[in-house]
Amino acid sequence: VQLQASGGGLVQAGTSLTLSCAASGRIFSSEVMGWFRQAPGKEREFVVAIMWSGGNTLYPESVKGRFTISRDNAKKTVYLQMNSLKPEDTAVYYCAAGSKWTRWPAGYDYWGQGTQVTVSS
Repeated sequence: VQLQASGGGLVQAGTSLTLSCAASGRIFSSEVMGWFRQAPGKEREFVVAIMWSGGNTLYPESVKGRFTISRDNAKKTVYLQMNSLKPEDTAVYYCAAGSKWTRWPAGYDYWGQGTQVTVSS
């Protein structure tokens, strides 16, 4: 399984950005796709997860109502729509794949290379 994250960039606070994570290989053997982020000097933080089958989602309170995850099974791609961005959303965003329905990074088996999101105030 290979994951390729893209779509990051420099944006102003209050605006939107959409990240993509394109998967290749036997991705559907990993039932769960997740997004994490890591800011300098901080631990990797859970952002959202979705199941390929059924589309169940899991959001932490920090992004609920602002971020939306979706998936296109035919394209093996997961999207992260981020609205009302704040400077504290600045981080490297990683997509990940795994078989466990979890918020913990250790529960994911495959990781993309990360894409930088910078939100200016």
